[in-house]
Amino acid sequence: MGPGFVRCGRFGLTHPGYDLTVIVDCAAYEHGKRVTGQLHLSQIGTWIDRPETFVWLGLRVPSVEELAESFQQCGVEDLDVEEVLAPHERPVFAVDGEQSTLVLRTAHVNPALGEIKLGELSVIVGPSYVLSVRHGQASPLSATRRELETDPETLALGPSAVLAAIVNQVVEDYRPVLDAFERAALEIEQEVFAESLRRPVQRVYELKRQVRELSGATDALDEPLDRLIRRRRVVWPAGVIAELEEAADVLDRSANRARTLSDLLTSALDASLATISVQQNEDMRKISAWVAIAAVPTMIAGIYGMNFENLPELDYEYGYFVVIGFMIFVCTFMYRRFRKSGWL
Repeated sequence: MGPGFVRCGRFGLTHPGYDLTVIVDCAAYEHGKRVTGQLHLSQIGTWIDRPETFVWLGLRVPSVEELAESFQQCGVEDLDVEEVLAPHERPVFAVDGEQSTLVLRTAHVNPALGEIKLGELSVIVGPSYVLSVRHGQASPLSATRRELETDPETLALGPSAVLAAIVNQVVEDYRPVLDAFERAALEIEQEVFAESLRRPVQRVYELKRQVRELSGATDALDEPLDRLIRRRRVVWPAGVIAELEEAADVLDRSANRARTLSDLLTSALDASLATISVQQNEDMRKISAWVAIAAVPTMIAGIYGMNFENLPELDYEYGYFVVIGFMIFVCTFMYRRFRKSGWL
């Protein structure tokens, strides 16, 4: 991405061969207030050299060339572009002098598909710049930026305050995802114990897989966030550290909720499988009972169908009715006994 870029509204930059939505927003903040107008990428270097000023550049799914140009303009050093863009299975925290890098896993529920979408958000913070790189639809930072811009006192604390606000939003975004999972878990619980023969085993497996993914994101963020707080406690403002500690508390509660949901779904899965087993046993008992009842007339009809000359009641005038009556009596007796024992 070169100096030939120009702003195209608030959504991106126009340049041959590049995505129009790579740069979501780019602005300089001086004494906690946003500089009027949008910044061109080539203007970033001018602003980050001023005292009490920093630049916040927000990118969405940039290419290697675009991110490399952004690094150059912001003065980001000793950070591999391809490593930043590579997918991360877990949250990551790294520190290099005054520069801090935090990779967060974001979460979002797609209402149309009814499934969780995990994304990734990398935040690079230096003395005079914040560079946020977002992958996926989760945790857009536009609302966070607008909220911070209404609070110049917080923004005056510098780039660390922006990082704390971003972490807080990502952690808060776990809450509606967990709420959606809880509603789905309650629906599944009702289906498991419903009188319907359908059992939501596949749905439970799918939901449990998604909860496990979210649980992995929340549990894995605890250690990098704790290291960030410990490493920056002395050099960052107390207000920023307090907000990060509050985010860590919210994260801990979210992680506990995710684990509780996973346990609940495990119990629902066990109950569903047990219900299926009980239903199969009941079906087998019913089938066995009817087979036993049907065996009586089948056996008698088989014997009398052998064409023997000497059979009981063969020459008796009412022999047919006696045999039929006997079969009906035995079948009725067996049916009542099976009913009484609960097999039918």
